[in-house]
Amino acid sequence: MEILSPAGNPDGLAAAVKGGCDAVYLAGKDFGARAFAGNFTDRQLEGAVGYAHDHGVRVHVTVNTSLRNQEMSEAVSFVRFLRDIDADAVLIQDLGLLRAVQGIDIPKHASTQMQIHSAEGLRWCAENGLDRAVLARELTMEELESIVPDSPVETEVFVQGALCYCMSGGCLMSSFMGGRSGNRGSCAQPCRKRYASEESSGYLLSCADLFGVGHIEDLRRIGVDSLKIEGRMRSPAYAYLSAKVYSMAEDGDFSDEYEDALKLLRTVFNRGTCDGYLGGVVSPVQSLYPDNRGFLLGEVSVRDRCFRWDGDEPIGVKDGLSLFQGDEKVGGFKVVETDPFRIPFKIADGKYQLYRTYDPRIDVVKNLIGQTPKLDGKTVRQPEDARLPKLPHRKVRPDISAYVSTLKTLDAVLPYADRVYFERGDRSDEAREMCSQKGVEFVDLLPRFDSGDEFVSDGPVMVNGPGQLRACRDSPRIYASSVFNCYNSWFPSEIYQATLSVELSRNDVSDLIAHRPGRAEVMAFGRTELMYTRDPAMESCSLTDETGASFPVYKDKRGFSHILNSVDLFLLDSMDELAGSGVSSVGIDLRKRPPALAKAVGEYCRRPDQKLKAKIEQMCGGFTTGLYRKGVQ
Repeated sequence: MEILSPAGNPDGLAAAVKGGCDAVYLAGKDFGARAFAGNFTDRQLEGAVGYAHDHGVRVHVTVNTSLRNQEMSEAVSFVRFLRDIDADAVLIQDLGLLRAVQGIDIPKHASTQMQIHSAEGLRWCAENGLDRAVLARELTMEELESIVPDSPVETEVFVQGALCYCMSGGCLMSSFMGGRSGNRGSCAQPCRKRYASEESSGYLLSCADLFGVGHIEDLRRIGVDSLKIEGRMRSPAYAYLSAKVYSMAEDGDFSDEYEDALKLLRTVFNRGTCDGYLGGVVSPVQSLYPDNRGFLLGEVSVRDRCFRWDGDEPIGVKDGLSLFQGDEKVGGFKVVETDPFRIPFKIADGKYQLYRTYDPRIDVVKNLIGQTPKLDGKTVRQPEDARLPKLPHRKVRPDISAYVSTLKTLDAVLPYADRVYFERGDRSDEAREMCSQKGVEFVDLLPRFDSGDEFVSDGPVMVNGPGQLRACRDSPRIYASSVFNCYNSWFPSEIYQATLSVELSRNDVSDLIAHRPGRAEVMAFGRTELMYTRDPAMESCSLTDETGASFPVYKDKRGFSHILNSVDLFLLDSMDELAGSGVSSVGIDLRKRPPALAKAVGEYCRRPDQKLKAKIEQMCGGFTTGLYRKGVQ
């Protein structure tokens, strides 16, 4: 199997190559999902490809962010440039970009952000010009075993590094809380912040790092093609050591050299480790601390600023040590004497957790990596004009589409709705009949994640990703939910109606619709779903952040938890503006909401009234216009 390593900058590239990887993945200065890594200029990219190829290493380049219309020409030009410099593959998230670069002869990989998690998703990849899929990190080994062996495209699985708490490609928490979109590479990592619920407090959304060495043989057995290591934001020493550890493990070499490399890897970066979901649906959260603490040695008793050590791991002169009590770092120091260990700062007597944060052998690693390679090239990126023609202006009064999960709420909103998206479940047939009696379109709303994706619907259906799109290709009408991240006018046109990404600004919405045929929906009311997680430890509750904002959480019958925004989106007083932009429908999300609120919102949609708006605002506790008036980075 291929060992695929991160290269966040030229130093990281050299480190990964010398660590023994088979391929690296890296990014240019734009369109990469790690915008804050050093990344590579065009000239450095060409040099990087040459350097890697000279060492027998392949280069995969990420172009895996969501793209606005005005960015598409540059992105297409960049992909053509990657073809011209002989990059081995390009990673793509955006379905519009995938469509726009179909004619460029370069292998294309589906980023994990594309949410490929089923056999149907893999078939969709094969049918749409993709050569490989980076599978969703939420899949268990059992689920991987059910889809990988018969995959028509290559498969890639994460085995090491940071885990997102939210389902891949579906996190909106960073953009709504901080204006920085994870889907565009600028995640502010709100999952690493402290939260409190009714039952507990701590870093409740912070995952331990994935460590999947123990699953390598099973991944080989089922036919996975590539093992991926996360970490473009980490040090060259991490790139070298992670490549070495996984290359040796893949070769079956678990010698003393492997054990030494593993200990050093856990020293250069360590926030705790877990199996992710490879070992089953167990919580990946490590809630005590969210940051890198190094290698946990054990607990020590400090007296008069000294302690003794008799643990299994030896501690030597020049080691870097840090002392913690709970989630508070008390201090760190470099060892100069060992019997006893003397602490060069004031510290109260007591018990402390001891971590090694530096090992002198890391200097040896740095010497092995050597000097930063000089990366240069001469190929000039050629401009592309990927603009789509502007369509005749469309102005219609938008439909009202209601998202509903209970029959009581459905009954309350039916007099005001043109269509209903009803969550698939035991009451779907009753809901369908209620809609039929009122002449309201019933749309079967599928769950966001199902490793089978073997859905069949003889009526209209709302899908959340490529696998469901393929599974429901024979449905009379296909609606795409906002989870699909429709960001630009190249989004697949075979979909009857696409709900636009809630990260788009008013100008983005207007421009997208002006150049895309077909119907578009904009979410106009409701608690925006910021995260959708498989973590079994997250129960229905309210999460409160350090600012005092409270985020409702509910756990559904399938065991998945939904974290909602702390305040309701309200764009219903912008109906004339939305109509002027050509919006076909507005979505009002009434799932898990009381019938009285559903009725009031429905009434306002049909007969806007300031007193009624004030009543709704009082029932909700406040409003936000979300990102519609400001957009995101």
